[in-house]
Amino acid sequence: MDREIKKVALLGANGNMGYGSGALFTRSDCEVTFLARSAEKAQAGLDSAKKQVRSVSVGSKASVGSYDDNLEQACKDADIIFEAVAENMAIKNEMFDKVDKYRRPDSIVATVSSGLDISKLAENRSDSFKKHFLGLHYFNPPNVIVGTEIIPGEHTDPGIVDFLIDWCTKSQNRVMVKTANTPGFAGNRIGFKVLNEAAQLAEEYGSVYIDYLVGRYTGRAMPPLATIDLVGFDVHKAIVDNVVENVPEGADEAIETYKLPAYMQKLIDQGILGMKTRGGFFKRVDRVPHYLDFATGEYKESSSIKLPKLDFMEKMKTMHRIGRYEQAMKTFASAEGDEAKLAQKVIAGYISYSFHRAGEITETITGIDMIMGTGFNWAPPSVLVDLIGVKETVQMMDKCEIPVPASLKEADPKQKFFNEQNVNLGKFFVAK
Repeated sequence: MDREIKKVALLGANGNMGYGSGALFTRSDCEVTFLARSAEKAQAGLDSAKKQVRSVSVGSKASVGSYDDNLEQACKDADIIFEAVAENMAIKNEMFDKVDKYRRPDSIVATVSSGLDISKLAENRSDSFKKHFLGLHYFNPPNVIVGTEIIPGEHTDPGIVDFLIDWCTKSQNRVMVKTANTPGFAGNRIGFKVLNEAAQLAEEYGSVYIDYLVGRYTGRAMPPLATIDLVGFDVHKAIVDNVVENVPEGADEAIETYKLPAYMQKLIDQGILGMKTRGGFFKRVDRVPHYLDFATGEYKESSSIKLPKLDFMEKMKTMHRIGRYEQAMKTFASAEGDEAKLAQKVIAGYISYSFHRAGEITETITGIDMIMGTGFNWAPPSVLVDLIGVKETVQMMDKCEIPVPASLKEADPKQKFFNEQNVNLGKFFVAK
């Protein structure tokens, strides 16, 4: 396609995803107009972008403005209009009404939405808008996390999709994953199933215990509840509610794991949203880790919780330290005891759910593998199957009463599912 991206209109420049994406575009040698409700907010976004990438050179490729004063000209000039306003259909629709009025007929319009319906966002707009509109979902922070989802809508020109996959790969060093226009797309559909399940379990077992049991040693960059604190309770709620409300009835065997726990809603109502506020599941008081006691609403020292020393966990951590990941994960799958079974249920559920979604949210399991590995920094589900073994994975699912996907049930016991040679598996397994 005879097209280039040199000028970018960035909408929602003062938000985390806005200024993070803006920094990424400036580093791709693009001129970026940072826009917000006021020029002062746009400047704050640009300042945050400089700080995030630790480079003042971002400013040499950027300008700032407000929607009232600068949106029309910025849209007319832009090769791509990148929208990162609030994750709210009505707010986005109001913005796109203006964009459709001002944009050039050949300009690309991309939303960084983390799960809203791409086709619905393009409804009632010009044919040109629909043809050039799609989702371009960076993960936060974009300058660190390279996994990126591209989501065509019903009317998106396939040539635009191919062009952006190629451009983002070459100009931004992205790992691009094409996903279906389904709630949560791929990464959030899989990831927040696990995160919300952990939040449900925390009500019974406690947050410190769950993050210990489903910790980094299971193949993730951060424990699940600490991840929710980073994401924000409000964002977490928006993502899981979107899945519950929009997945067709009977189409998801694990839909119950998406239902937001009532205690989390109460915390949200109280203004407890995680790291962005005065705390979430955890916070530090004078640098000392504390956890939120759901019963009292008070934060207590995490060290007051006496965690069991689990033999299988200690063996796995030792094996991770010396790079024996296969032996570590086989130890995990075969471990006995209530603690092991609870951890196995979460991980077996992650694997099962991912394989069940292959063909629905991505064409193959490889798409899910790549976005979980490069977007969430979690061990891809196929990697876990390969390390544990097909037969042993199925046995673990049966033991935990997790539905076994046909692709695993019918697989050759020696089959390997993950064939990406350039991925360092060691980065997923931490001895902590």
